[in-house]
Amino acid sequence: MTHAHTATLLVELLTEELPPRALAKLDDAFAEGIAKRLAERDLIEGELSFDRYASPRRLAVTIRNVRAVAPEKQVREKVLPVSVALDANGQPTAPLAKKLAALGFPGLAVSALERAPDGKNEAFFLRYSAPGATLADGLQAVLDEALAISKLPIPKVMTYQRPDGSNIQFVRPVHRLTVLHGGDVVPVGAFGIDAGDTTRGHRFLSEGAIAFSHADDYARTLEHKGFVIASFAARRESIRRQLLEAAGDDRVVMPEALLDEVTALVEWPVVYACRFEDEFLQVPQECLILTMQTNQKYFALTDEAGKLRSRFLIVSNIATGTPGDIVEGNERVVRPRLADAKFFFEQDRKKPLEARVPLLANVVYHNKLGSQLQRVGRLEALAGAIAQRLGADAALARSGARLAKADLLTDMVGEFPELQGTMGTYYARHDGEPEEVALACSEHYQPRFSGDALPATTTGTVVALADKLETLVGIWGIGLAPTGEKDPFALRRHALGVLRILVEKQLPLDLVELLNLVHAQFAGLPAVADSTAAIYAFCMDRLRGLLRERGHAAGEIDAVLALNPTRLDDIVARLDAVREFAALAEAASLSAANKRISNILKKSDGAAVAAIQAALLVEAAEKALHAQLEQVAPRVQSQLAAREYTGALTALAALRETVDTFFNDVMVNAEDPALRANRLALLTALHRQMNSVADISRLAA
Repeated sequence: MTHAHTATLLVELLTEELPPRALAKLDDAFAEGIAKRLAERDLIEGELSFDRYASPRRLAVTIRNVRAVAPEKQVREKVLPVSVALDANGQPTAPLAKKLAALGFPGLAVSALERAPDGKNEAFFLRYSAPGATLADGLQAVLDEALAISKLPIPKVMTYQRPDGSNIQFVRPVHRLTVLHGGDVVPVGAFGIDAGDTTRGHRFLSEGAIAFSHADDYARTLEHKGFVIASFAARRESIRRQLLEAAGDDRVVMPEALLDEVTALVEWPVVYACRFEDEFLQVPQECLILTMQTNQKYFALTDEAGKLRSRFLIVSNIATGTPGDIVEGNERVVRPRLADAKFFFEQDRKKPLEARVPLLANVVYHNKLGSQLQRVGRLEALAGAIAQRLGADAALARSGARLAKADLLTDMVGEFPELQGTMGTYYARHDGEPEEVALACSEHYQPRFSGDALPATTTGTVVALADKLETLVGIWGIGLAPTGEKDPFALRRHALGVLRILVEKQLPLDLVELLNLVHAQFAGLPAVADSTAAIYAFCMDRLRGLLRERGHAAGEIDAVLALNPTRLDDIVARLDAVREFAALAEAASLSAANKRISNILKKSDGAAVAAIQAALLVEAAEKALHAQLEQVAPRVQSQLAAREYTGALTALAALRETVDTFFNDVMVNAEDPALRANRLALLTALHRQMNSVADISRLAA
């Protein structure tokens, strides 16, 4: 090869159509696998810089500043232990001669070797300059490694046969391998194919082989001659831009997952507008949107208020000035899909949700937890009990819980499981159920994911808590708690949902009391162990992470959660108070004192008396502390009762000087048992006040 010392390297695999949902991950793994392995072999000069490309029929990467030959390497290699290399007379042995010959240095004198410690012994080492690998040799090794099935995120391996009869395994059959260093073909191979300098363009818009004169021209040549936008990111952005332009004043329903999938299906994206009959708009728009997205990969349009239009957009792989046939064909294809949705909707409404509830007895929830009907019974009882604690309408809560799972037996949800809850709300309204009951059918699934909205209604909130807590306690109780990365029943998500509802809605509910209430519903199922303590600890871990995400400092979170709170409605207020307290000049001293008090009380083994006896306060410092504590305590308790946590902690700041004096002047562990017990009682009372909002000792450095 004749070329500059460094040049851009192009590697492209031309294949049959790749699985669209895996294309983005394949793109990353292919490009990074090759680029990073070349860098490890010192075949790249300077910083690693590369561009990745992926289309339905190709994976490619261009890497800048790739060397034709790697630099020489200075090698220090252990030869043999001295005890083996030399005989008793200090002469070279036969094993040494054999080893040197194997290393390519036959007849090398012992004096040319380095003698150095090797652990507890000594060994001979050989230093020499090794020539760097050529790009052809290095890249061949890289391709063999990077294209191994185990190194790529291949959803399903395909076995196919080459023309010579050899069997190949890969994600899809490979037709061409293009490898250029600058303008020269690198003599490597993969999948039984030798590298060349040509590829194929778009299946229908391009004809014949497309040759590259230089690796730097890859993307530009493919686009101009092959009608292929090779970059996944550039193609995705082109689709997004065209969709927004075609939408005009309407809004595009454009889920990121659908945009990714469509990007993986086309090489030369062109957006066309289509229509369907207005009569289909009588069907809930969620059904129409989902069937267009799931079955046809179409993009629905809504008006500014979010109401579905009868116009939709398609992303075609064909550019033409007369798209009439394409538009008509897609309109013809979508019509039966929408007709099916309309049929399901009309059929489902013929049977009330209430009539479907008994049939849940035929649906297994879990073999150790019974049927969905049994679960609904537990949800009804829990929702009613939670509603009573909140002063809400218990009858509405029980009705919402009873109907919450009924839409699982509808045709629409059978076809589109993603619509569970949504369809329940539509059908409950049709049945004349109260609006809060209807909304609970969908709201009880909220929040479905991180950042999702919470239930808006009281009934929906109550049923959501019941549903998530029942899942947590039941699934955990039968021994299926999350382990490592495995959480098949999404218990982490359920726990976060419970925590968000309790914290953000500031519900005056006791979490441990709720967990005990839920466990009581499983009384007839001995397989469900009481896991209240473990679930509470699990929830506190999740709460710790949630609060960190919201920007609260770790020390403040530790201080508040150290009290093992079971009411979470005031957690944020306590955190805010701790943050303000920590900024006070007195905070550091009081935090250190509180930590000291905690340690003293831990070692006292309950030696304190039940109540402080004023007659046993003999030192001026302890009398002063007791007097000031008597003054401060009522103010602290008054502030706590009003949930004014900042005021409660600020009131404690007045104790700083008195507490410091106490520890300077008073011996807590006095020899007189009565004095010692009384002083411990004083510290216990002080400790109780200081930790009424949070364990401020956690703020000590």
